[in-house]
Amino acid sequence: MKQLTRADETLLVAIHCLGDDAFSTSILEELLERADKKVTVGSLWVSLDSLAERGFVRKHPKPGDSGGRPRVYYRLSPKGRRALKRSRELHERLWSGVPPLD
Repeated sequence: MKQLTRADETLLVAIHCLGDDAFSTSILEELLERADKKVTVGSLWVSLDSLAERGFVRKHPKPGDSGGRPRVYYRLSPKGRRALKRSRELHERLWSGVPPLD
């Protein structure tokens, strides 16, 4: 399996941390809080669609509030979980035993 890009990994971490509450606005807020990364809604949707097409996330539409447009929620797929776990293990191995950078 091809390694994730840093942007893919960051987005998957945000979705994983949000659990069942991962929709566009909450993902944007999580990215800003966790990674100090400001992303436009349009670029987020492009990235989410790409992750969904590659099988890393699944979309779950739910009815909108007061009969409005449905809200699309995202969850890691089994493939996304495996890829994120592998990425985390790689980072942990990479940094294991590295002297402090102070």
